[in-house]
Amino acid sequence: MVDCYKPTSLKEALDILAKESVTPYAGGTDLMIKPDENATYLFLDKVAEMKNIVEDKEYIRIGAACTYTDIIENKLIPAVLKEAVSQIAAPAIRNIGTVGGNICNGSPKADSALIFFATDSKLRLANNRGERVIPISDFYLGRKNTAIEKDELLVEILMNKNNLNNYYYKKVGERNALAISRVSFVGIINIVDDKVFNCRTAFGAVSDVVISRPDIDAMLIGKTVKEAKALKDKYLAAYEKEIVPIRGRVSAKYRKTVCMNLLHDFLESNGI
Repeated sequence: MVDCYKPTSLKEALDILAKESVTPYAGGTDLMIKPDENATYLFLDKVAEMKNIVEDKEYIRIGAACTYTDIIENKLIPAVLKEAVSQIAAPAIRNIGTVGGNICNGSPKADSALIFFATDSKLRLANNRGERVIPISDFYLGRKNTAIEKDELLVEILMNKNNLNNYYYKKVGERNALAISRVSFVGIINIVDDKVFNCRTAFGAVSDVVISRPDIDAMLIGKTVKEAKALKDKYLAAYEKEIVPIRGRVSAKYRKTVCMNLLHDFLESNGI
């Protein structure tokens, strides 16, 4: 028989997590695939502090227990995240599955994590002793391996909200719907008065973690479009060296070719 705690506040949830050996979940769409009859679960769907989507001057703050549908329907969420989340599974899964679960699975194929990498988002982790905020890039340590401690919960995602309107997003799968990514890519760039002032890219489903290299993207920042074009070959060569795909359902060569094609198309579509 499966036991389950059902806290209604974050404090209650963290107190339980500090004392008991439990598996936290809110949607459970992945747990349904292989349930553990001996597990004790911590059901977080009723924790109000983890269900909010609000904004402050710098961030859109997304509760980890928000469903994909919550995100799609909320007016504060930028189009780039809505587009990525809308391609997750089918409506029934999107109505139940949560953004926190998508992140905490530690998968480089996580559709929402790709966007959070490209927007330099942060994660708020908490236990009953306090909390910490870390960049999402520090959270992923490898495939299915994250920096979360046993007594911690991912409470909230802090998504940078500025300069997100001009984006390029592609998810490459075996089919158009209900597809697990073979390669996913997002690029965000802002050009004002013929000068690049922001550029961020991220590649998913390629390596053990999402590939995001702000140091390479920085090559184009502050450059005019003409100067960025002159640096294009050097920029692409840097990513050519950085992208070392693992073999999965498709070959590493296929993944790398798709990545480079998408990156090239992203630049071309923005006049670079």
